[in-house]
This record gives sequence, C-alpha cells and structure tokens, in this order.
Amino acid sequence: MELGKYSMGIGDRFSHQAKAQLSGIKKAEAEGIVIIPVWNKSFREHQIIKSNPDETRAQADEAVASLNWGHGHFVDADHVGLKTIDHFLNSCDFFTLDVADFIGKKAEDKNLNEFVENNKKFCGSLNIPGIEKPFEITQDIIKTIAEKFLFAIEEAGRIYRRLAEAKGNGNFVVEVSMDETDYPQSPIELLFILSAIAKENIPAQTIAPKFSGRFNKGVDYVGTVEDFEKEFEQDIAVIKFAVEKFALPKNLKLSVHSGSDKFAIYGSINRALKKHNAGVHLKTAGTTWLEELIGLASAGGEGLQIAKEVYRKAYNRYDELCGPYKTVIDIDTKKLPDPDEVDKWNEEKYASVLRHDQSNANYNPNFRQLLHVGYKVAAEMGERYLNALSKYEETIAKNVIENVFDRHIKKIFY
Repeated sequence: MELGKYSMGIGDRFSHQAKAQLSGIKKAEAEGIVIIPVWNKSFREHQIIKSNPDETRAQADEAVASLNWGHGHFVDADHVGLKTIDHFLNSCDFFTLDVADFIGKKAEDKNLNEFVENNKKFCGSLNIPGIEKPFEITQDIIKTIAEKFLFAIEEAGRIYRRLAEAKGNGNFVVEVSMDETDYPQSPIELLFILSAIAKENIPAQTIAPKFSGRFNKGVDYVGTVEDFEKEFEQDIAVIKFAVEKFALPKNLKLSVHSGSDKFAIYGSINRALKKHNAGVHLKTAGTTWLEELIGLASAGGEGLQIAKEVYRKAYNRYDELCGPYKTVIDIDTKKLPDPDEVDKWNEEKYASVLRHDQSNANYNPNFRQLLHVGYKVAAEMGERYLNALSKYEETIAKNVIENVFDRHIKKIFY
C-alpha cells in the first residue's frame, strides 16, 4: 500500500462528516490536485466517545462509495502503542506508531555501540544536498543522539513487528510519530532517527518529528516562521538523503501533526513542497468537531442551545478536559467568556467567536481551544447530540467543506 504524494489526516470525532470532508478533497481533485484522505481517530478518542474503529471504517468506506472517489483512502489508528494496537487491527490500514514517551530512555549498551559503529561513516563534514552548510559529525554526537532516540525507535520496531505478524507485510501504511515531546528534533537528529528506523526494518512512509514552535490544538502556529521554514526545508533534504543512504521507502515524507489551522506556516510549507517537489501528510484531527459546533450554532434553535450547553459544561470542567492536552494547548482563562454571557449570544456571535478567522474581532482562540478539547461533553449528550448532527447536516457540511478546502487545502497544496 502506498500513501501517495499528498495526504491529509481528517479526524472525525463523531463519525458523521466523512462525506463533507471528502467533498472538500474532491474540490481539489477537480482542479488536478489529488490528496489522499486518511480518517484518523485515537484510542483515547474512541474511549471518550464510546465508539470503535469499525464505525470509522464504515463511515469512510460509505463516503468513498457515495462520492465515487477513485483514489486511495485509509483509516488511521492514531497514536498507538503495544497496549492499544490490537483494538485497531481489523479496521485500520494506516498506523501512527507513537513512541514519544520512550524518548530519553536508554537502549542496551550493546545496541548503542552497534548503532554508533554502523553510522560512524558519517563522521566528519557531512554534506547533505539541499542544505547550504555541512554538519560536523563526531562519534560522540552520534552516541548522544542514540542515547536519546534509539530505544524509542526500537519500541517502534516492536510495534511494527506486531502489526506485520497480524496483518502481513505491505498491507498497511506506517507512520512513526515523535512529535508529542518537549523538545524539537534537529535535522541531524532526524537523520539518525531515520537510520534507526531503517535498522529496525520499519517501512515508514511518513515521519512526524516535533518541529520548533508551538503546535497547539486548533489554533495558529506560535513561533518564528523563518526558523520553521528553514527547519522544514532541511528536514525534507534529510529525508531525501536518508532514503538513498538507508534504503527507506522512496515515498517517505514529513507528517505535520496538529497541523490544522497553522495558517502562519502554510506559506512556508507550500513553498518548500514546490521547491523540492516533496510530499507531505497534514494531520488536521479535531478541527471537524469544531466545525460541527459552528454549524450547530449557526443553525440556531436547538443547535445553538446545544453549542451553548457544551461551552458551559466545558468551562465548569476545565481541569478535567484540559489535563490530557496540557502540552498542546495554551489557554488564558481570564479571556474565557463567562457562560452566562455566552447564553446571551445569537447564532452569528457564537459562530464568529469560535470560527478561526483572525480578521474577525470576535474570534477568541482561548474559547476555541477549550471547546477543541471539550468533545467529551458532547459525547455525554448521546443521541441528543447525534440527532442534532443529522438534523442540521446541511449547515454543518457547508462549514466542514469550507474548512477543509478553503482554509487548508488551498493554502498548502495549490
């Protein structure tokens, strides 16, 4: 299975927006740009919503058949490890192997020494095509990188072999994810991470490093755009170099996690893809859930009432809901509106505060981030919330399509 040059992770918390999401991707296809949809959902999300991967698969397959999508599509077991992978084996054909928690754990001395020995050929001035200045590599540098990352990649190898045993080699796409950690990986660290991936015989088609800057959920990039652009281009060059040196899959590409709404860096990504003729996997995850809320609010009536109730309950359960996401949100609680104030809002006000339109004075990124992690509240509404998604499907779909195509696809892939 090959992922293709361009692909997009389109999370769908409640498995109701697959057709709308694919409709946005089909708008790009009509203009000659093929983007492979990957419906992603994590074990944590399934547990909170009380859903299962079979439902995600069914929705994805139904959308593909209904809209006559003639290209590939995948269902991603998002951020899985050995403890959770069995939950996804039957339904998924894309697996994001999350080993961030194993970074910094030391591999056995024998394995460390062997890794350094195998890579000492890179010592000295290392020139990587596409990167202006050479890197000065020593055995101590390689050893330091191995002490930080080798054990994590060995864990990825263990997860991959469990997958291959269950599904057979070549029957699924593999991504290695190292983004949910405290510090970004440098291009040279990425090079030796890829060396370790090759040593484990993991046929990774995407790699998700942690980039410089903040990639908070559902809001814009925070950081120095020029630094990100340089880093992103160097990572592309490193991947091309590693594919040749380590015999990794030729379609290996970068994956940008929490990539939704990072408008400040979309121009940088767009330029880099064109300049280097590179592919990318953009993971947008929970953005669709926010578009559902915007659609419900915009519809008025019961839809607006549900949206207001979700905010009130999320506001009152701040610590519970934000705790699991504390590394990927930055909320100024003083700038969260009081629920009593929100109850007075009309359809337009609620939607404009939540919708990520920085030109609108009403937009509030703190409000948006809290609701981004507040989907548990909607899940607890059960059939009431799901019935509202069906009742206001037309209004919601309009927002989902616009978000996928206008705010994301057009800015990155065109």
